[in-house]
Amino acid sequence: MAPFVSRRRFVAIAAGSTTTGLAGYTRRSSAADPESDESTVGIDRIPDTVGLETLVDGLGMPLAVEFAAETDRRYIAERDGRVSVHETDGLRNEPFLDLGEAVATGGERGLLGMTLHPDFVENRRLFVHYSAPRRSGTPTDFDHTGVLAAFEATDDGTGVKEGTERVILEIPQPANYHNGGDLAFGPDGYLYVGIGAGGGGGGGGQNVSKDFLGSVLRLDVDDRTADRAYAIPDDNPLVGRDGLDEYYAWGFRNPWRLSFDGDDFFVADVGESDYEEVNLVQKGGNYGWNVMEGTQCYRNDDCSAVAAKTPRGGEQFRDPIVEYPHEESDSGVSGISVIGGYVYDGSTLPALEGAYVFGDLLPAGRIFAATRPDDEGMWPTTTLDIADEAKLERILSFGRDAVGELYVLGTGVDGGGLHRIDSAV
Repeated sequence: MAPFVSRRRFVAIAAGSTTTGLAGYTRRSSAADPESDESTVGIDRIPDTVGLETLVDGLGMPLAVEFAAETDRRYIAERDGRVSVHETDGLRNEPFLDLGEAVATGGERGLLGMTLHPDFVENRRLFVHYSAPRRSGTPTDFDHTGVLAAFEATDDGTGVKEGTERVILEIPQPANYHNGGDLAFGPDGYLYVGIGAGGGGGGGGQNVSKDFLGSVLRLDVDDRTADRAYAIPDDNPLVGRDGLDEYYAWGFRNPWRLSFDGDDFFVADVGESDYEEVNLVQKGGNYGWNVMEGTQCYRNDDCSAVAAKTPRGGEQFRDPIVEYPHEESDSGVSGISVIGGYVYDGSTLPALEGAYVFGDLLPAGRIFAATRPDDEGMWPTTTLDIADEAKLERILSFGRDAVGELYVLGTGVDGGGLHRIDSAV
């Protein structure tokens, strides 16, 4: 479930529960071995506590932040459809973009993703992903239409030009939750789009020929074809094969925040009943939903039998690099809804360099850090206490600026805010 409503159910299981393997599938260990030297490489250097420097407070539900190159300017997107400009002197009075009644809210709908084009300084293009009322072509029994759209900013970058919206893609959504919505440009210059499986415990993820639900798409938004407002990269994994050409990877339940670190592509995927996960995604990878929840078999004692009946039966599932339970764990890493983050590459907290920093919707005064092991197993993960936890009662998203410093967006005692992760001293 995405981070707007409480879970509809919570099923706790014993920490020592076993996993059922899949035919033809070699599973990695579901937890790092605390006795192995490899399992603790780098994790002991993670600081115990971090601070939060508040840059903006008094917001509603801030869900994304983007940093404009060559200027001290941040664009902050809120769920209600507004994007604000934050500069050295604070927030500008007029919004950068206000989608108004074009956005459907309620449940987990709203303005769910925003990113700037890599050449934003030159072309002033930005992209948003928002929930809209049902549009033509959306089935009558579906809840709404997800819209991926491009806009053009003014030359000074402080507003969006009227009449410049260009719809790139419309995604019919069956429910008002599990909609995904995040956007990120990869190092290849293509736009990556996270789409949720569409609600319900058994929702999409495995049928790559029917729709885009439960996927990450990859689009060339610098080109277009006669029948599309975008082009398909020639090396997308299903080009010339059975399936929709837009797919990059599939088998996700609700990808909530995408990020790149060089060629590494991180996708956090919100779990259903018991486990949360972070994946290091590869082209053409199947990440298991709705057969697997993390490394665990989802609601069935024989995952092999279920997997054989999926539209792409027998396809190998890929394990996450991080998995944590809903119940309390010895490591302290637990929660109810994962919020994906970024690899830290800044200078303020050198002990965090190279760690993947992320969190949970209900942080309970913590964020998480995972470090890369020497092998291909799970990434050891630990907690970092937040010095002033009242600032952050809910985590909604993360951001990273051009020099590698990390930011967290969420709600606390002063409403919604944007905070820079800093030293606790």
